[in-house]
Amino acid sequence: MSETTFTLTVLGSRGSMAVCGQEQTLFGGDTSCYLVRAGEEALFLDGGSGLIGAPTDFPHTPVILLTHLHLDHLLGLGMYPRLSRRGQKTRLFLPAADRESALRALDGVYTPPYWPLHLSNYAGDVQIEPLRLPLQVGPVTVEGMRGNHPGECVVFRLRYAGKALVYCTDYERTEASFSSLVSFAEGADLVLYDGQYTPEQMKTHAGFGHSTAEDGMELMARSGAKRLLIVHHDPGSTDEELLRRESQLGCSNARYARVGEVIEL
Repeated sequence: MSETTFTLTVLGSRGSMAVCGQEQTLFGGDTSCYLVRAGEEALFLDGGSGLIGAPTDFPHTPVILLTHLHLDHLLGLGMYPRLSRRGQKTRLFLPAADRESALRALDGVYTPPYWPLHLSNYAGDVQIEPLRLPLQVGPVTVEGMRGNHPGECVVFRLRYAGKALVYCTDYERTEASFSSLVSFAEGADLVLYDGQYTPEQMKTHAGFGHSTAEDGMELMARSGAKRLLIVHHDPGSTDEELLRRESQLGCSNARYARVGEVIEL
């Protein structure tokens, strides 16, 4: 892999709950998980069910960055094969005050009787750490800002080789936070933005912590971002519906995330 390679692979872009059906094959039914390859570094954005079938072998220790601790963003951790392989190290960062708080947070989910064992007891070398930003992963700089979501959520900006990727999932617009987000995303080469709902649906989903593709388009225009990828698709949205919404964007640089696609920055 080239030293300047900077790609994003969509492993899972469904929001709230994993789904499986003939009407949801194009965009996929796995929940939030994206693999970023930056030279020899590998960083996963969230650990939803899309992580289960992810690659496991990398030149350097891979890093998993969790935006928050809602279940749809954690579903794949327990079944990611690398965590069970002796001698393989994986670093897992999550919002927490310290390492003990980070361990307790994950133990609240991955613990008997809900799960056979704690992630820290897996056979692999699983290093669970509090997320402190900015974070340096080799030549990759990870920055963050607070989003707007029940229980809070981190918005990430990854910088590498003169390019930038912004990951804004589980975000509901307020004027104050949106103004900050515009500045945070300024000039980004790619923005992933939560577009779970339509403007009509937002009328009955205010406070749920999600947004619209239309707000994503405004973010792209105001921030000068080059490309927009709409993520966190609602469990009930079919391929047909998402294709229709995508066509209504009317912009070749904006699309809805499809499972398996690889985007070069």
